[in-house]
Formats: sequence, C-alpha cells, structure tokens
Amino acid sequence: MSDYTKSTNFASKDNLSSGNSLKIVKGTEIDTEFNNIQTAIATKADLASPTFTGTPTLPSGTIATTQSSTDSSTKIATTAFVQSVAQVLFPVGAIYTATVSTNPATLLGFGTWTAFGAGRTIIGNGGGFTAGSTGGSADAITVSHTHTATSTVTDPTHNHSYTQPSPGTYVQNINGTGQGAVAGTTGSASTGISVATSISTTGSSGTNANLPPYIVVYMWQRTA
Repeated sequence: MSDYTKSTNFASKDNLSSGNSLKIVKGTEIDTEFNNIQTAIATKADLASPTFTGTPTLPSGTIATTQSSTDSSTKIATTAFVQSVAQVLFPVGAIYTATVSTNPATLLGFGTWTAFGAGRTIIGNGGGFTAGSTGGSADAITVSHTHTATSTVTDPTHNHSYTQPSPGTYVQNINGTGQGAVAGTTGSASTGISVATSISTTGSSGTNANLPPYIVVYMWQRTA
C-alpha cells in the first residue's frame, strides 16, 4: 500500500517573481501529481467490504461486526465471534476432558463447570442405558450359580463261603429232638472302599478386577 507524496509545492510558486520560469505551473507537474494520487488510491483498501493482501494488522481498539457462529466465509473474526463458536462447541451439558486440573472456565473464558464422573468410565446413551444414569462396579462380582459334583464308586464282586451239613447227618436241635433244618449266618466283611467328593476352588480377588484398560483424565460438565 502506497501513501501519496506531493512532488511539486505549488504554493511556493506564488512567491516567485514575475518572469521566473519556475512560477509557471507545467502540465508535467500536474500529470505527475495525478499519477501519484492514482497509485496511492489504487493500493488502498475500500471502506466497504475491502480485500486485504499480505498480513493486515488492525489498529488497537478496532471494533468490527461480529458474524454468526455458522459463518464459514473468510471474514475477519472478532473475539466475540471466537467466543460464540467456542460456546457452540461446549453448550450447557457438554463434557470437557483434559489431563490438567484447571477449570475450563479459566481456560475457555465462559461457563460454569463442575467436576464430573469421578472414578467412572463413559458409556453411550441407549441399549438399555440412559444418559446421566450410573451403575456397575469396579470390583468383580460372581453371578449366583450352582456346582454339580458326580462321584463314581467301583466295587469288585466277591463271594462269602457257607458250610452246610451233608444229608443224613444228625443234628440235634436246641430242644433236644432229632434231625431238623439247619440255619446259619455267614460272616460279615468290609470291602475297604471309601468315597470322598470335593470341589476345587480357583480365581483371585475381585477388587478392581472388573476394569478395562484405562487412562485417567479430569472431566468437567458445563452446568451454566
């Protein structure tokens, strides 16, 4: 952008004496001045909807028109425009996450933010889950169930011997009478077989055993 600089001091010609050739205003002088003016004007931006080139710098305290947050043109953005866009990105109810503990109100310059979701992971709304509801446990919980145990006993077959008098042998009954029926009892014996059934246990403590791979961040929710 060029500034206009006057080449000829026309007022100084009035003080020259008559007959001085420099007192005459020449056409070339006028032409030079108009060319300088034309160059300066051509390199200036228009007041209405100007198109800047290079790296324009706005004067301190410049007040511009704040555009809509949905404006995707190349218009110059004001600080108010930037703030409005940021508030569109983080409306009331939005969640902000970071690895620093600074309140988003300090970082973004707007809104009321409260710590959110301490010790909890985030799950999407739907599928039986409602936004804002909580549940689950960091500790693993064993679902109620039963165990069935089956025992198998193998007992080899065996015989007990029994001796009976041969026919014609005289046996005196207890009452002292003659031969009669013979009754006897076999001896008893233990097989020596015993059965014990046990159900083994396995596993480890369920404390904090119900967590997926995770990384801890600070979470904030905008409430106003």
